[in-house]
Amino acid sequence: MPKGILERLAEGPVLGDGGYLLELEKRGYVQAGPFTPEVAIEHPDALAQLHREFQRAGAEFLTTMTFYASDDKLATVGLKDKVDEINRNAVKVAKEVAAEGDALVAGDLSLTWAYDPADSASADHVRALFDRQLQDMLDAGPPDFWVGETFSYLGEALLFVERAKATGLPSMVTMSFEQTEPRSYEGDAPGECAKRLAGVGADVVGVNCLNGPEQQLPIATEMRNAISGYVASQPVAYRTANDRPDFTSTPNFPYALSPLQLARGEMAGFARKANEVGINVIGSCCGSVAEHVRAMAEVLGKLPADEREWRSPTGKAMSAYEYHDHTETQV
Repeated sequence: MPKGILERLAEGPVLGDGGYLLELEKRGYVQAGPFTPEVAIEHPDALAQLHREFQRAGAEFLTTMTFYASDDKLATVGLKDKVDEINRNAVKVAKEVAAEGDALVAGDLSLTWAYDPADSASADHVRALFDRQLQDMLDAGPPDFWVGETFSYLGEALLFVERAKATGLPSMVTMSFEQTEPRSYEGDAPGECAKRLAGVGADVVGVNCLNGPEQQLPIATEMRNAISGYVASQPVAYRTANDRPDFTSTPNFPYALSPLQLARGEMAGFARKANEVGINVIGSCCGSVAEHVRAMAEVLGKLPADEREWRSPTGKAMSAYEYHDHTETQV
């Protein structure tokens, strides 16, 4: 029986997986624009392969492909009647791959685009959206813990924690900040968001998506300094800037992101710095693929150094690596 997420966190940093929606779009299984997760039922083999790549790269948990798998969002592409099937099958696929190794399964929920603090009926509607997904995943699994992610409204993130806690499973919740001065949509600074979310019982709080490592690590550090509990940081593997910290706001999104993608060593550098400042869940989001996760795993000591020794016995170069006298290591 693998150790649970809280047991692992008590022993040291835990490494997450990478991005799913954008990578599966690049592979032809997700439509850019709506970015809905019907791949979980239409091409489960493709989803399983990406889970497998992340697990082989050293990820300690696999996130279910259930981002945007809520009634309202799936209705935009005519798939409202597939909510239950998508959520249940996504858990099934993730659990089957996780069983091949030692990874946990994180049942994923996300922003709903339905939360409106000015509408008194909005909170109960969002609760119902969350409850349906949670119950579907419990029926199919259950997962090992919950992840609620990419919340810009603190109020919506608090609703996620409320509903997740009711299941009895551990929960991680992460905010997203698109502004040059990071704030929730209600105006709360990252440290205040962390305090509020931890205060209602979230086991891990943090920040994910939108920002590259350079813009996100200071946000995560502010959260780290605000609370004594566990903190997560999962930046995108794209280069963002201080005056435009949200990669989705660039003209490159979504079809010309490749020039912005970070090298594996840059994500490894983020993992090293995050570990040094005490971030507990160190992961990545959109744009992060197996090479990034593997580089992060290596600097965190999550993968064995198993590269075999090699050199031409004749002294004659037998690869371009030798021919050009390269001596670089991966990270």
